[in-house]
Amino acid sequence: MVHDPIVRKVVLDVLKPHQPQIPELASRLVACHGVDHVGISLAEIDQNTESIKVQVEGTDIKIDALKRCIEEMGATIHSIDEVEVVKSTQHK
Repeated sequence: MVHDPIVRKVVLDVLKPHQPQIPELASRLVACHGVDHVGISLAEIDQNTESIKVQVEGTDIKIDALKRCIEEMGATIHSIDEVEVVKSTQHK
């Protein structure tokens, strides 16, 4: 039986204020549903904001929940730059 596809990896371009700092943001994101690993790299910094690349990997990432987690930290997703999806199958 085939089920909904499962998101395993997402790479996001995110704009965030200087606070929270990157380690705190990563710790909060890894606590989101279905997320097992978070990697963040700083792309650009200016007077008020930081542009970061956020790579999220997991067993069943819910993009809407991930977006809420990011927005709760005062950050905004500019774009989804990469996504990896697998077909979910269940054997009876």
